[in-house]
Formats: sequence, C-alpha cells, structure tokens
Amino acid sequence: MHKRTTGHIQFVAWLFVLSILFGLLIDELAWVLVVTLSLYVAWSLRQASRLHRWLYKGSSDEGVPESYGLWGDLFEGIYSTQQQNRKARKRLIAMIDRVRTSANAMGDAVIMTNDIGQMDWWNRAASLIFGFDNEKDQAQIITNLVRDPSFKAYFEAKNYDEALEITSPYDPNVIVSIQITLFGEDERLVFAQDITRLHQLEQMRKDFVSNVSHEMRTPLTVIRGYLETMLDSGSAPEKWLRPLKSMEGQALRLDDLITDLLLLEKYEAKDGSSLDDQVNIETLVSGICHEAELVSGDKGHDIRFESLTSSQLLGAENQLRSAFSNLIFNAVKYTPAEGVITVEWKEDHRGCHLSVKDTGCGFDPVHIPRLTERFYRADPSRHIATGGSGLGLAIVKHVLINHGATLEVLSQPDKGSEFICHFPNSRAVKAGVSNLEINA
Repeated sequence: MHKRTTGHIQFVAWLFVLSILFGLLIDELAWVLVVTLSLYVAWSLRQASRLHRWLYKGSSDEGVPESYGLWGDLFEGIYSTQQQNRKARKRLIAMIDRVRTSANAMGDAVIMTNDIGQMDWWNRAASLIFGFDNEKDQAQIITNLVRDPSFKAYFEAKNYDEALEITSPYDPNVIVSIQITLFGEDERLVFAQDITRLHQLEQMRKDFVSNVSHEMRTPLTVIRGYLETMLDSGSAPEKWLRPLKSMEGQALRLDDLITDLLLLEKYEAKDGSSLDDQVNIETLVSGICHEAELVSGDKGHDIRFESLTSSQLLGAENQLRSAFSNLIFNAVKYTPAEGVITVEWKEDHRGCHLSVKDTGCGFDPVHIPRLTERFYRADPSRHIATGGSGLGLAIVKHVLINHGATLEVLSQPDKGSEFICHFPNSRAVKAGVSNLEINA
C-alpha cells in the first residue's frame, strides 16, 4: 500500500528525529544528518529518474512503476490521468469519425476553412460539386480553387445573411447555392447545395408563364374586339346585353391578369432597367394619388398625400410607379366609401419610407407572412367584390427586392391596414445632388 501524503511526511519527520538521536548518541550528529539527507535525496532522484523514463521512454502498455509515499501517489495520479486522457481521446476520435461519416453521407457540400480561407476539411459532396482533390487541395485557399469573382467578394465580405448562387467551377452545368457561417476566430463553414434541378424547374415555370401569357394575349384581344363591337353596335338583342357585358368584364379581368403576370416575370428577371436614376417621389406619388381619386369615383375616398422630405430616390421609375400604384389602388379597393387613405413619404436615420394607410376592413395578422405570395388572398370572399389578379403584392415585393428595400405590413381586423416600404439610406438623394456627384 502506498502511503498518503501525511503518512510520508510523518515518516520523513521520524527518520530525521531518529537520525538526530542516533547522531547525538554517537556524538556524530552532523555526519549522521548528512548521510541521512544524502540517502533521502538519492532515493528521490532515483524516483524522479524512474518517472522520467516511464513518461518519455516507456511503452503505452507499460504499467505504473511501484513506489512509496509521495512518489507512489504521484505515479498513480499521473497514470490515472493518462488513462482518463486516453479514454477521452478515444471518445473524441470516435465522435470525429462519426461526424465525418455523417457529413460524407450528406448530399450537400460542407467545407471547413480557417481564418485566412485555407481549407482544413471537406466532405465527399464537396469533392463532387467543386472537384476538390483530397491530397493536392489540402490547406489550399478556397478562393483560389473556386475562381468566381462573386464568390470571392461574398467570402471576404463576411455578410452572409443571403445565400449566393454561382456556377460550379468543376461543372458549368451545375448551379450551386452557397451559404457561409462564421465561427471561432473568423473560421468559416461553407455549405453548398446543388440547386440545378430547382433552377431548371424555376426556369421552366417562368418560360411556361411567359409563353402562355403571350399566346393568350392575341385570342383575348380578338374576343374583346368582337364583344366591344357587339355592345357598341346596338344591334344585339336585349337579353344578350347582360351576358355580353359580363363576358367583357371577365375578358378585361383576364387581360389584367396576363399583364400582371408578364410584369411580374419582367421584374423577377430585373428587366435591365437602370436602378440609379433619380426619381422625384413627390411628383410620382402625387400623380398616382390623383389617378386613385379617379378610380375611387363615386365612393368619395379622402386620399391624402404628405411628403415630409424633399429627398429623391435612386431607382427605376417604372418599377417604383408599378409598386406604389399597387399599394395605393389596393387601399382604394379595400376601403369602404368615404374612407380615408393616407399616403406619407418621409426620411429618417434608417432611410426613406413610403407609408400607405387605409381605414378599410383590415385582416388577421396571421396572413402577413404569405401576403406577397402569388395569388394568395387573406380573405377570398373579398376577391369577388374587388376583382384583381392577386399578383399586386408579389410585384411590390420584387420591385422592393430590386431596390434593396423591404415591405412592412401592419393590420388588424376592422381597423384598417398599413403598408410601409423601407428604402435604405444608400437610395436617398438630397435635393440638388446630381448623378455625376453620386457616381463620383
């Protein structure tokens, strides 16, 4: 049994006490103490030598050396710590192997880089998508292998709120969506997903909508022409007038739907419009409000427009007109007769904001996350009375996306609704500033 610390101290104390008594007895106290101390130091050095040999020259399977006292406790403590570390290391290695195995089983690419962009590890999917070589590309800078200017800018910007879509450098037929997560000290996890199939399906959808909309335009024009001719001629029988007018109304509605579909596809594709033109918002919105008064007609809506700032906005005027018209005309549609519609343009430290507030019937806020989806309606029953294509807010959404802006919706049943377009400060232009100054 190894002695505990207190026992060892007691043993050393008794050893020296006995040495002193023996030295006094033979009248050689100094020599006895020197010999005793020398023997104790020699024994301690031997134990230290055994410890050194065991730690640095012994095999991992060699057991703990036998000793006594403090040295025995030290040997056992180190041995116990070694065993715990070995077990912990085995658990960590098993866990790492399990994580790597599960990551290799993923269909999406996972790449781990250090703070300067060197690739420390990647899974099998990353090799398939980007063509990485497990031997040659280890510790390579990822931007040297994924040679895409947009990816390099995205990787270095450290703003990863939105995913990036690029073409795979290994296969130009593969479209990849990349999302990066920061961790540690500027280390990164790069996630890449093959979205080629989704991209193809989306392109097929866009082509289908565009082609069908264009193909429907011609026969619809013919139908509308004949309906107008029959109604304007006055020769149609009295019993036919009502169905003919109903048919004309539905034809107009279908024409509006086709127009909105084509407009939405155009804005989704960003239509090549310049987004850096100076647009006078006060002039634009006041003109739309005047048109809304004409649309209101006998309903007598009180449409108020207030501009609290003289700043202009950088953007595409045709897109902004379309978005603002949809919001203001929607307020006219869903606000009862003689209701109040308030349109406000203002600027603060966060940017510029256009607010369209009505005193209509409002809707449950549960619908807000889906309002900008195509053909989604918070209350389908209102569609019968108000008409519309169901694409207005989808158009607003894409126009705002093109301008780096966001849409905020506030509404409560029977308390009206408010739609607010938030434009960033980078879009605001103070009065008197020219395009040359902006571009400079």
